[in-house]
Amino acid sequence: MSTTVETVSAAARTAPAAVIVAIDGPSGTGKSSTSKAVAAQLGLSYLDTGAQYRAITWWMLNNGIDVHDAVEVATAAAKPVIVSGTDPTAPTITVDGEDASGPIRTQEVTSKVSAVSAVPEVRTRITELQRTIAAGAAKGIVVEGRDIGTTVLPDADLKIFLTASPEARAARRSGEVKGSDLAATKEALIKRDAADSGRKTSPLAKADDAVEVDTTELTLQQVIECVVTLVGEKRAAR
Repeated sequence: MSTTVETVSAAARTAPAAVIVAIDGPSGTGKSSTSKAVAAQLGLSYLDTGAQYRAITWWMLNNGIDVHDAVEVATAAAKPVIVSGTDPTAPTITVDGEDASGPIRTQEVTSKVSAVSAVPEVRTRITELQRTIAAGAAKGIVVEGRDIGTTVLPDADLKIFLTASPEARAARRSGEVKGSDLAATKEALIKRDAADSGRKTSPLAKADDAVEVDTTELTLQQVIECVVTLVGEKRAAR
């Protein structure tokens, strides 16, 4: 296990309130909304790791990299400078100094991010960045993504895996994008799940020691309260 991961875990144990929380799960389960709200409520930093993969994908597209050419993507993986702000009330992300928070959410990036994030050199680069950010979070941090509990921060104090039915996830995602087609959204989510779960490097998976929370029938507030309670129990057990 890397020194960085051990450092993160050790730092988390030195202050009772400083916990490292890993929240994983597929798209549409409420990961981002839950993670930001929990971090804000508990005074923790926040990191959207998916935004980092979107950011590097956006950079690849803007710089003429063939995102379906793994060799070309691997060669370019170290070039962009990605900086993530960790304030849960106003998270930011820049690429080479340019605000990328809007551009990384386009449909073009969404459709290409799985291909780029499947390249091992990309995952190595972004994983190192994520570990560095977590290690520097003095008050603790909520890190959300798809491989946080299994690969990025396997020694996280608390691991949570959010799930929901494809129908519920599609309805939520369609509600976020005006004019989107529910059936097409569901199909895209299932396709993304297959790509993320099937990749060889750091696939989407539930960690053995993660707490699974099915959000299908829960409101966002109920999910937030559930996670806050789990964090409280973890702090109290120290």
